[in-house]
Amino acid sequence: MIVWILFLTLIFIFLALDLGVFNKNPHVITTKEASKWTAIWFTLSMLFSGVVYWLYSTDYVLNPDHLKPSVASMKFITGYLIELSLSIDNIFVIALIFASFKIPKKHQHRVLFWGILGAIVFRGVMIYFGVLLIQKFSWTSYVFGAFLLFTAIKMLFKSEDEEEFNPKKSLIYKILGKIIPISTLTDKEHFFIKTEKGNAATPLFVALIIIEVMDVVFAVDSVPAILAITADPFLVFSSNIFAILGLRSLYFFLANMLEKFSHLEYSLIAILSFVGLKMLLHDYIEIPEWASLGFIALSLIIGVIVSLQISKKDEAKKHKNKH
Repeated sequence: MIVWILFLTLIFIFLALDLGVFNKNPHVITTKEASKWTAIWFTLSMLFSGVVYWLYSTDYVLNPDHLKPSVASMKFITGYLIELSLSIDNIFVIALIFASFKIPKKHQHRVLFWGILGAIVFRGVMIYFGVLLIQKFSWTSYVFGAFLLFTAIKMLFKSEDEEEFNPKKSLIYKILGKIIPISTLTDKEHFFIKTEKGNAATPLFVALIIIEVMDVVFAVDSVPAILAITADPFLVFSSNIFAILGLRSLYFFLANMLEKFSHLEYSLIAILSFVGLKMLLHDYIEIPEWASLGFIALSLIIGVIVSLQISKKDEAKKHKNKH
């Protein structure tokens, strides 16, 4: 329990520094600043894999699967990369929500900050029940595996004509409107404003709630995906949290060039298919940890390179057509 308490305390210190020191005054996060923070969060995550190695070579943390320190460390990195890659879809939806509610760029960080606090709580609950299910009923791993495979196939055959998610037409927006009046006006970074009819939610609060609910929807994919790698509660939770913490800076880093990464979806399909099959065949095939990590890292690298190449060709075609 001491390790868990220290880990959660460390996370809340990071978040307090983030809002209270580094982002005290609302400002537009530039690509340069976002790339710096993305690098910092990635470095911290990799350094934490060293902490995981040390923890699993001692008796400071429960080790229900009797993992070797090197295996535990690799499982943490693999889980982190899975969560980070599956967050890419989340980033596209966040961009859509911000655009729909015309959230000023300088207030987007505040919305994402509170969104991440909520995500930590919800992910924690989902991970707890997910681990509990797998430990109590071993057959649930087949259910999770089949679900991930189904998700990958659905993504692969998704038609371009399929209606894009519209936050203002969503069920969440309609339910929220019945609970509290929604204003179209914003007042700095405030979530609520006083109107003649009483308190009303600003677009910032509406965007926050929709982002929160969408994160839970995305966690339905990502939590089973990481459970395919390990059912060790500490590894699942810590890798999830590090990926969530890095999500904001990654969003601002990619926000201005989301179109360039539109083909990254095929990497996500490959990763979901891989972890789905791993779960379904775990009784018959033992995949070494380094192979899982290698496949996921390679899928991401290939996805990024191919996306950038296709994007470059598309831009060249547009430029050629203009002239």
